[in-house]
Amino acid sequence: MTQYLSAEQILGAPDLKTEDVPVPEWGGTVRVQELSGADRDKFESSFVTTSGGQAVAVDSGGLVGFRARLAAASIVDENGKRMFRSDAEVKRLGAKSAAALQRVCEAAMRLSGLTEQDVEELVKA
Repeated sequence: MTQYLSAEQILGAPDLKTEDVPVPEWGGTVRVQELSGADRDKFESSFVTTSGGQAVAVDSGGLVGFRARLAAASIVDENGKRMFRSDAEVKRLGAKSAAALQRVCEAAMRLSGLTEQDVEELVKA
């Protein structure tokens, strides 16, 4: 017989995975945390909007700032708190090494189930 989870069990489950990612360009390691459903929705919606029932790009820049935004949404401290919160911090993060940001983004995408196809769909919007 199947035992189904209660709402309390689901809501109480610590289900956000983390991964420590070495970033030699920055002189150490960062903790990358899976995006929650709400955080992923917010992240994706920062690239698209709707017009006439159709998804369209927020601006003509496509995925400008993708790596910095995803890294900022995913890098957390040892207590699971996001470290980069302001637009100014995200912009400064975007000026860092592309290789380092890519490494962090690969971990964030893997943990959050964000695929290349998902990214392509954001570009098509």
